[in-house]
Amino acid sequence: MTAIVTCEHVTRRYGDLVAVDDVGFHVEEGEVFGLVGPNGAGKTTLIEMLEGLRTPDSGSIRVLGLDPTKQAQELKERMGVQLQTTSIQPNIKVKEAVRLFASLYRRPLSNPEELLETLSLEDKENSRFRKLSGGQKQRVAVALALVNDPSVLFFDELTTGLDPQARRSMWDLVRDIRRRGKTVFLTTHYMEEAEHLCDRVAVIDHGKFIALDTPENLVRSLRGGSKVLFQVEGKDIALSDFEKLAAVSRAKKVEGGYVLFTADGDKTLQELVRLADREGFRLSSIRTESPNLDDVFLTLTGRELRE
Repeated sequence: MTAIVTCEHVTRRYGDLVAVDDVGFHVEEGEVFGLVGPNGAGKTTLIEMLEGLRTPDSGSIRVLGLDPTKQAQELKERMGVQLQTTSIQPNIKVKEAVRLFASLYRRPLSNPEELLETLSLEDKENSRFRKLSGGQKQRVAVALALVNDPSVLFFDELTTGLDPQARRSMWDLVRDIRRRGKTVFLTTHYMEEAEHLCDRVAVIDHGKFIALDTPENLVRSLRGGSKVLFQVEGKDIALSDFEKLAAVSRAKKVEGGYVLFTADGDKTLQELVRLADREGFRLSSIRTESPNLDDVFLTLTGRELRE
């Protein structure tokens, strides 16, 4: 495999704030690499350094073998970028925007308007940008990132603000881009998005990478193999009482009930019923679930991703 992106000991400060703190990783050719973390964790600062929009205070970055700071113009010809906010002339027509952006590159696609059909925008080609929905504007942003047929694409919070249907439509689009042999680096604070799209995921918090692996391995790293969710009626029970149950590694109180992280869901369910009989409370809405990346983040940081 060929490394498309490499970072070594990259740090970026804003005064006393260390936004990116000694980060190192690589992205392989053809993979979808996800960077997840809460707002303010350093995701945008890092991706903007990869794109050449910001300069690291220390460390080394290479994208397609090029230094984004010193070889920015050459790199721009070979990468596609979707920023958190797409700011283009509000009255420009979609087809005009695609043609305009294509004209900025030395070797654009021979027929960039075909992207409109690929991205299900053909019926909006004569619409003004300002009249598009949020999901349609994001599709235009992706089209503009693809007009130069880039080898690597950077998507920064691609689906933020979209409704669930539009978000899943964008997921299908990322999968299609990957099937065409492109390398994708994306940031998100939706763990479900990273779990569905990414070959590998880096978890960033306070500017540091605290985990990097496949979604499957990150989930597998949790001590508990499943979750038991339930509600309690008739009595308040301390979390420590649940954590005494065999196979339970951790208990958490959530809105409307409790969650137990356990290595043996069936055994925990049996012991939970016995505890309810012994302590005189009733259980309701009991179900089991497999752990996910949200649980990984909670285990690593001790807090919910969206806090």
